[in-house]
Amino acid sequence: MAVPVNQDELLAAIITNFNKLKKELLSIPAELTSLKELEGHSKGTLMSIDNLVAYLLGWGELVLKWNYKKEHNEAVDFPETGYKWNELGKLAQKFYKDYEDDSFEELVVKLDNTVTSILALIKSKSNYDLYEIPWYEKWTLGRMIQFNTASPYTNARGRIRKWKKERDEKNQQWWIVILNADDAD
Repeated sequence: MAVPVNQDELLAAIITNFNKLKKELLSIPAELTSLKELEGHSKGTLMSIDNLVAYLLGWGELVLKWNYKKEHNEAVDFPETGYKWNELGKLAQKFYKDYEDDSFEELVVKLDNTVTSILALIKSKSNYDLYEIPWYEKWTLGRMIQFNTASPYTNARGRIRKWKKERDEKNQQWWIVILNADDAD
C-alpha cells in the first residue's frame, strides 16, 4: 500500500492494516500469547505477542497524547518524556511493562479502543491540518500518525505470520520425528 497523502488514504490505510492485524491476532490461542518467541524490538531480544500488542498500544496512546498536548498548547516531549528517538528499544520495554498485567484479551480490546480514538482524531482534522503543514519538525500530523499506526500494524502482522510459520515448521518436524520413531518399531 502506498504512503497515504490525504485524510481518506490515511483512514483507509489504518483500517485496512489494523483489520488484517486483528484477524491474525484473533487466530492465536490465548495460551500462546505470553511466550517470548518473536524477534524483539531491541536487537538480540525476544518478545511475546502480548508485548507486541502492548507496543502497538503504547505508540497509539502516544499519538493521542501528542495531539492532546499540542491542542492545549502544552510542550510535547518527543517521542516520550525521558526517552530520545535513539532509545526506542528502551521505550518498547516501557510499553511492555506498562501493560504486563493485562491479559491478551484486554490488550486487544484496549488496542481496538485506541485505534477507534485515532480514527476519530483523524476525522476531526482537515486535510490541511493533516498533510499541508509541518506538525513535528518537517513531518505532518498525518505522516506522524501513519508512522505510528498503519506502518507498525503491517510490521506486526508480518512478525506474527513469520512466528506462525516457524511454529508450524517446528510442529511438522516433531511429527516427522514421531512418525520415524513409529516406523523404527
